[in-house]
Amino acid sequence: MSAKNIQELNFTAIEIKILKHIFKHYKERYNARQLARTLGLNHAHINKLCNNLTQKNLLIKEEIGNSIYYDFNYDDELALKFMEYLLSLEVNEFPKHLQVVLHSLKKFNECISWGCVFGSSIKSSSYNDVDVLLVYDKKKAQMIKRIKREIMNSELVEKPITYVEMTEKDIAKNTENKAFQSMMSDNLIFHNASKYIEVIKCLR
Repeated sequence: MSAKNIQELNFTAIEIKILKHIFKHYKERYNARQLARTLGLNHAHINKLCNNLTQKNLLIKEEIGNSIYYDFNYDDELALKFMEYLLSLEVNEFPKHLQVVLHSLKKFNECISWGCVFGSSIKSSSYNDVDVLLVYDKKKAQMIKRIKREIMNSELVEKPITYVEMTEKDIAKNTENKAFQSMMSDNLIFHNASKYIEVIKCLR
């Protein structure tokens, strides 16, 4: 990406969807056909958009046999800054049925490194509980416990919240854990997208 201000560049909603999916699914490798099938979109259109994103230096492509595979350009500073901007907007993408949950989760912002919601609740309004990942320093454990109790006692959140709590060292120990990889890839970020990006770079 050569533009001085990345926010001046125009991107379609589908291009943003492609970028975020490829970035978050850091363990996967996609060609245009696989990506189209995963996202439920037209193969030829996806192929064209991936080429456009490659020209903008946001994606990189690699030829393997007769196929071209696309990956996010994790080594480009401007590409990462643009992704940080996109992920920082995910608080606006939370579905309506999670708005009260999101409001409650913001109470953690002062004491966590970063946080996200994952699991069935971000995909459908038919869910049993809300899965939340909190990453924080152990020194903050008492503050976290107090806020969890406040949220529960408020009775504003109708469905139970299931917390997964980790330190950054815990993340390093779970790099090959499939459940952890799914949690890191299929989520909505509610706090500190820049730290999430740092973690993804390390996990790669």
